[in-house]
Amino acid sequence: MSTEAIFIQVGALAEGFAPHSNTLEQQHGLSGTTLALRFADGETLSCHFVDQQTLSWGEYRGIAYRATSIRPGILFIDFLDPAQDNASITLVCDRNQGNFTAVYGQLPDEQQTRLDAFSRVEQGLPLTAVNAEFHFGTLDDATVAPPDFTDELIGMRNMYTYSPTERYEHIYLNDNFYAWQCLDGVEKGLADVDRCHYVKVAEKLYLFVWREKIVPTLGVVMIDLQGMRTDGKILGYQGNDFSALSNFAVGAHAQVLNTTRHPQG
Repeated sequence: MSTEAIFIQVGALAEGFAPHSNTLEQQHGLSGTTLALRFADGETLSCHFVDQQTLSWGEYRGIAYRATSIRPGILFIDFLDPAQDNASITLVCDRNQGNFTAVYGQLPDEQQTRLDAFSRVEQGLPLTAVNAEFHFGTLDDATVAPPDFTDELIGMRNMYTYSPTERYEHIYLNDNFYAWQCLDGVEKGLADVDRCHYVKVAEKLYLFVWREKIVPTLGVVMIDLQGMRTDGKILGYQGNDFSALSNFAVGAHAQVLNTTRHPQG
């Protein structure tokens, strides 16, 4: 008789993913450059890359960041939010089209996390206490349409190999939810259905964001169905004491297993 799989903290997940991971290398050549962000609501903000390790975000200085490029002209930039606790900001900038998506994510504190699922339903709250806000806009005064949400991934069943030991399956169910299971790795045998969001960045290139409800987890990942690979990050707590964050890079080789198209009712 097999033993039941146990959910683990994000810090332990990061340790499992780390050896020989399929993440992209840091994007070079950004030092000294600036991204002028014009949000759809009219707000403007400057993101300046001081060097290969730090950037300035508006009035905040000396922020450590990670930047990658899954395709030429596409930047994925991720850093901890200097204005909020337990939070991160992720930018996906399409320099080819001149637009961007900004994801502001925040983990719940201990009190919010320990509110059980039934109590959340009683209070009319989402099952997950992890928050994500999406903001769209243009780069450097470009007069183009900003990105938007999409349904193009819905119905796909994909497999992602993150390292020689870590392998997952995703099923994109509908506009709001996806199912995942760990096929191999530190979470082998675990599966769940979680809240998610899809943004179309370019042709066959998507920003996929998920918010888990059991262990506070925010995933922000680029899915490239031309290059058949992903790159992004996972944010969570290092352990059970809510005193330290784990914001680690993830990347995978992708395979589309099948696609389901339901007949119209």
